[in-house]
Formats: sequence, C-alpha cells, structure tokens
Amino acid sequence: MSPTIRELPYAGLDFESAGEGPNEAGVPVQIGVACMDELVLRADLFYRSYLRADRPVTWAAQQLHGINNEDLKNAPQFRSLWPEVKQRLGGRWIVAHGCGTEKRFLRAFPFHGFGPWVDTLSLSRKILPGRKSYALSDLANEFSLVEEARPLLPDFRWHEALSDALASLLLLRKLIELAKLHNQPVNFLQC
Repeated sequence: MSPTIRELPYAGLDFESAGEGPNEAGVPVQIGVACMDELVLRADLFYRSYLRADRPVTWAAQQLHGINNEDLKNAPQFRSLWPEVKQRLGGRWIVAHGCGTEKRFLRAFPFHGFGPWVDTLSLSRKILPGRKSYALSDLANEFSLVEEARPLLPDFRWHEALSDALASLLLLRKLIELAKLHNQPVNFLQC
C-alpha cells in the first residue's frame, strides 16, 4: 500500500540567485533546505549555505535578498555540495513555491533523481481559488505562518533561502489541513 500524504518525508527547497543581466540566466548564490517528516518540522535538519557565483550579484538582487559579493567570497561552489545536497534531498518529496527555479538550479547535478516535486504555488491555486495574490509571503501572512516559523528559525526573513524553504513547508502543511488531505494518496500533491 502506498503512503498517505501525512506519512511522507518532505524537503522544502529554495535558492536565491545573483540576478539576471542582459543575456544572462540567474546563478544560485544561496541554498536553503528545511525538512518535515510526517508533517512535523525537523529544525535539526535545516540547512543553508552561500554559494560562490561565477559572476557578481546584480544590484537589484542585492536589494531583494541582501546577499552581496563579499558574502560569497569564501562560499563553496554549488557542485562541491553534492554530498550534502544528496543527503538532505534524497528520498524526500521536494517542496518549492513555483518550483521552476529550483528544478533549473538542480540541473547542476545531472541525473540527480530528486523528487517527486510538490509546487505549493500550483497547489494553492487549486485549493484556494480566487485569491488576488498567490505570492508565498502573502499566503504566509494570511495564515500567520511567519509566527509559526520564528520559534524554529528566529532569524526568519523573506528572500533568504532557508526562510523561504521553511515557509513553503508551512504552507504545504496548511494546505493539507485546509483541504483535509492527510489520509489521501500521494498523487494529489505531485506536479
């Protein structure tokens, strides 16, 4: 028998990027992973790291997330974190709010095999139709998720990779609760 939604291991994943310039795709400058087992958050498994970029962080990106080139000076290369990333994401359902960026950045590890994926943006639109905004921060504020996050992550702030990864997990848990999905088969969540 396949597990229910309540029984799954999840990993919230978020990246912050160096920003995009003309003819340049974004590159990751920070990774955050938050874990949840059987809908219980695991602060002991939270992880974040700056990532050395091969180009400067744009001014606009610095204004958004506050990460500057000096922060990245001694940061590891993303590819060097493969053992850490594999340990934290392997065997878990990956949760992200609008998972396109996270999937794109994980291509640094071809054939990584992470997933299945849960996109809380798509799931929010399904479960909460008619909202003016589906931004993670707006939904988190609506459901007081920041107050839930602070005891687990006292330095919680938007556009910080671990904070956003945690907010995605908290939103997933709230959506599961609102739609009473705890005992449903897992295929409802898959994007």
